[in-house]
Amino acid sequence: MVNILMLAFVSVSMSVLAHGDAHKHDDPEQGQTLQTLENLRTDGPTMMSSGLPSKKQFELLKDKGVHTVIDLIPGDRNEEKDIVTELGMTYHNIPVDWENPTVQNFAEYVELMDAAQQKNEGIVLTHCRKNWRGAVFTYLYQVTQLDVPEAQAEAALVDTWQPNKTWQKFIKRTRAEF
Repeated sequence: MVNILMLAFVSVSMSVLAHGDAHKHDDPEQGQTLQTLENLRTDGPTMMSSGLPSKKQFELLKDKGVHTVIDLIPGDRNEEKDIVTELGMTYHNIPVDWENPTVQNFAEYVELMDAAQQKNEGIVLTHCRKNWRGAVFTYLYQVTQLDVPEAQAEAALVDTWQPNKTWQKFIKRTRAEF
């Protein structure tokens, strides 16, 4: 009996390997919703932050009212810039070095956020790969520029990520200058 069950299992397994999963979709964007966007947060009526969105998720974010995207990932970001601008959103990149975030990075972020808030054109999405950089930048913006209570902003930050020593030092330096 065990041999028959093993033979049946191997037969089914070989069929799946040969023909693929019958329930698998050919569309790589299938199943990509805002619920599957890593660490998506609403940080206020005009602020959101998240991990790295897919093209489909950018489309969904635009439908939710996102007008401006601030990408904190360093490197060649031309593909994302093209996706975002083709959707009619404004794109900015601040290349924040994971091992060396700077107060100047945050100063640039404040300028972009303030300009977007003044235009009042919709929601600003701040993102990076996992929303760890983004969570720190939105936290700092909330407490230094919007007077959000420290406990409220910090709770949202640590719910997303507990900053390591590098980022704790960055937070301390930035708070001292802003």
